[in-house]
Amino acid sequence: MSATDAEPIDLLERARRGLKLSVSDLWWRYFALGGMQSELDIEAVLYGALLPSIDDRDLIAVALNERFSELGGDHPIAYSTDPQSA
Repeated sequence: MSATDAEPIDLLERARRGLKLSVSDLWWRYFALGGMQSELDIEAVLYGALLPSIDDRDLIAVALNERFSELGGDHPIAYSTDPQSA
């Protein structure tokens, strides 16, 4: 099962837009967490042109969930290790 089978990639893009994060802002957050893909690669993932590795998808989810937490919200983006995503 790929990272996209359990949860559509477009959920990541909808979350990014809902949080009002630019692709650059999200990429910096992803990069700060140890992500190694380029900003262009992350943009391609968000628009469905590139399938991320499970690790990259989870790092994007962490970056988004941290922003949700900063705004007083929960962490709605599931990780690959979450029971509901298996």
